[in-house]
Amino acid sequence: MFSKASGSPTSPPPSEEISAYLGKETTFQGKMTFEGVFRLDGKFEGEIFESGTLIVGETANIKGNIELQTLVINGRVEGEIYAKSRVEIHSTGKVYGTLSTPTLTISEGGILEGNCKMEGVIDKKEDNREPPSQSAHLPLSPSPEGEE
Repeated sequence: MFSKASGSPTSPPPSEEISAYLGKETTFQGKMTFEGVFRLDGKFEGEIFESGTLIVGETANIKGNIELQTLVINGRVEGEIYAKSRVEIHSTGKVYGTLSTPTLTISEGGILEGNCKMEGVIDKKEDNREPPSQSAHLPLSPSPEGEE
């Protein structure tokens, strides 16, 4: 289930180099879009949308709504996240809010507090079914005293 990844957890995929960077002493508020790989080590508040890969450094603190391809988290992120490809929460990463992605990886020590929806995993045919608790009236645990 767990395997050691090649390279450091904060390095971008080998085929892509970091195209933009906000240092740890930087604070930014507003709306942002970018292509390629963006590394953020400072503070950001606002919206990130229709973007590539965001690497959240250990010193980063992000508050807002995020919509992108891939998100690699080593710092703190608060808000709504929609990643079309994947989200990686590394051992120092913390996510507070709502997360939607088809692929999620959480390393030991990483934190996800909120709601998570694994889009693309649910079979569309199953969406119209009633939850088992409404369609079946069976007890979830054995009845006391061995009664059936």
